[in-house]
Amino acid sequence: MKMGRIVVITGSPGTGKTTASSILAKESDLEKSVCMHTDDFYHYLCKGAIPPYLPESNEQNLIVIEAFFEAAKRYARGGYDVIVDGIIGPWFLEPWQNIVHENYEVHYIVLWATKEETMKRAVQRLKLDRKTNTELVETMWEQFSDLGIYERNVIDTTMHSVEGTVSAIKERIASGKALLL
Repeated sequence: MKMGRIVVITGSPGTGKTTASSILAKESDLEKSVCMHTDDFYHYLCKGAIPPYLPESNEQNLIVIEAFFEAAKRYARGGYDVIVDGIIGPWFLEPWQNIVHENYEVHYIVLWATKEETMKRAVQRLKLDRKTNTELVETMWEQFSDLGIYERNVIDTTMHSVEGTVSAIKERIASGKALLL
């Protein structure tokens, strides 16, 4: 069986990750695909869950990250095109980089929009109270605003339509410009 690939779509809330990831999985050029919304792995926690944005959630977050990482690897070994939709900054990339040496094809794509556009999109989807939601989105936007060597992996979605974003992602995948090495 031919191994599938893993495409990590990341960025701060409001950049189009979930919408683009869902479309990308449905339009995959591979025979099988899966869209892994990493937030779902936090919803699996039933007792003792700590909001993932709190400092004391670090150990829990590492466990959740390991769970979706292992699931992504298993789907890829099963021949699936694995579209991972989640907040996976460069600070969480080491395991993804390590599996490249195990012959996994891993693409890392960061969706980005201006701070104003990101705030406008994200704050409309209040998951928490407005103040907390605004602070979290601003913090995450800042975390993705200086990516160093991963700037080449950025797609600016500020002026893109959903279709334009999906098209830009497909181009990056086809060209191999977002491959982790």
